[in-house]
Amino acid sequence: MNLQDTLSKYVKQAVKDIFNAELEAVEFQATRKEFAGDITVVVFPMLRVVKGNPVQIGEQIGAYLVEHVEEVKAYNVVKGFLNVEIDDAYYLNFFTSIAGNEDYGFVTPEPNDKAIMVEYSSPNTNKPLHLGHIRNNLLGYSVAEILKASGKKVYKTQIINDRGIHICKSMLAWKRYGNGETPESTGLKGDKLVGNYYVKFDQEYKNEIQDLVAQGLSEEDAKKQAPILLEAQDMLRQWEAGDKEVVDLWTKMNGWVYDGFDITYKNLGVDFDHLYYESQTYLLGKEFVTEGLKSGVFYKKEDGSVWCDLTEDGLDEKLVLRADGTAVYMTQDIGTAIQRIKDHPDVGGMVYTVGNEQDYHFQVLFLILKKLGFDWAKNLYHLSYGMVDLPSGKMKSREGTVVDADDLVDEMAATAKEISDELGKLDGYTEAEKIELYKTIGLGALKYYILKVDPKKRILFDPKESIDFQGNTGPFIQYTYARIQSILRKAGSALEGAYADIELHEKEKELLKQLQLFPEVVQNAAFNHSPALIANYTYDLVKEFNSFYQNVSILGADNDNDKNFRVQLSKMVGVVVKNAFSLLGINVPERM
Repeated sequence: MNLQDTLSKYVKQAVKDIFNAELEAVEFQATRKEFAGDITVVVFPMLRVVKGNPVQIGEQIGAYLVEHVEEVKAYNVVKGFLNVEIDDAYYLNFFTSIAGNEDYGFVTPEPNDKAIMVEYSSPNTNKPLHLGHIRNNLLGYSVAEILKASGKKVYKTQIINDRGIHICKSMLAWKRYGNGETPESTGLKGDKLVGNYYVKFDQEYKNEIQDLVAQGLSEEDAKKQAPILLEAQDMLRQWEAGDKEVVDLWTKMNGWVYDGFDITYKNLGVDFDHLYYESQTYLLGKEFVTEGLKSGVFYKKEDGSVWCDLTEDGLDEKLVLRADGTAVYMTQDIGTAIQRIKDHPDVGGMVYTVGNEQDYHFQVLFLILKKLGFDWAKNLYHLSYGMVDLPSGKMKSREGTVVDADDLVDEMAATAKEISDELGKLDGYTEAEKIELYKTIGLGALKYYILKVDPKKRILFDPKESIDFQGNTGPFIQYTYARIQSILRKAGSALEGAYADIELHEKEKELLKQLQLFPEVVQNAAFNHSPALIANYTYDLVKEFNSFYQNVSILGADNDNDKNFRVQLSKMVGVVVKNAFSLLGINVPERM
């Protein structure tokens, strides 16, 4: 039982014994810095069941706690706030229980527990990954790691959108204008080469529209009748019919893109356990439409199209099968979800990392799956996130104005180099060590800047601001971690052990309180699917450590007991920073 649970139990008992009243819940808050105390009980909400002066009520409960709770050594009451002081022994016992535990805060999954599948990335194979994909990948990967740390078994997956008209546009442009060029012949990553032809298609398409408008067509008709678009649509029909030449070209160009994606994923430090391809899933789901028609979940209109009426649930009617019998995205998503459970019977829930423009789609998908009677559908979650903007404005893939993911990662490393060189922090490093460190700092800055924001909020990303070595940034936290490692190297072999005879400095106690919170923060972050809770906790921990570092002498302590304790306390802060950052996919440097 943690301290808050213990105090809650005894405060309720105090109210019962003293005032003969039942208290449903106890409200706590952190004690304000200007008052003595470690945790504060808020008395005002108790006035619903206990009549009287809040100060006198607080005094009576405080006296009860001192008498009955071993950990409580003193109290004071300020207006309606009961500030409780906790004995040092409580914090020292806590520290003894975690010291040296490299996995502190992490829970091992139970063998028979249901797994969670986390889907993220899921790109189209007609262009490279861009800044929007970066937020998606970082969020999905981090949430998967947090769920794992909270005690869940996790599968990371993506569905690669490798079919459709957008793929055929790149294929057709390469066929027309590519002159047989390849990633090898151009020196370009395959996804970038294919992306260039997606842009080329759009340029040629616009030219043809202008020509048709000049010949007297309306712009709307010109958009539908442009020869290059008609040819791309025909190519899609040929692909669906299994035309060998078209399928071979599709296989070759998708292969180039996959190779390019693999490099980007490696650079970003994200991975997957299982891959799904839209070319293999786009026909799934139709059989469940038939089942749903029989059970009354769906109904058929006169034209033969099949719909789901969700108006009683506050939504609208949703098409699940066109009149010609072809599937829509909703049909495919229904089929893919069911297929994943067939492939992984131990999966009991799924997290979909997809931008907030798809909020309604997922509301509908989850509701339909529930109506179809799938028990696991109640454990589906849409990890919805906002757009990422740059100071320069909005991105458009087809116009070639996106911020390429690889370029951004390189730019972050270059910015880290520039700032590190200005600060002169890397004396004595070899060139290879410097390059590796620039990557670690640059990528850490990028990931932290994006993940410290609540997923639902839109982000304005400023690369330079993210690499500041002061404030709520990745590099500031990495620098503090490196400082701790420096202390440990200088300390040599400080002893671990019991610390019963130590009188805690106020800054040591604050640091211990912060360390105590970590397991709960991991659980909250998992429950809320929010890496921001981990990021901002880590910043608070590091701020608390720096305050401790500035106010308490670690290596120059008055005696060996205090020195050993402070070294071990610093080491444990380092462990938690490393563990927390691993959940964000961020590496920490041993020196900086």
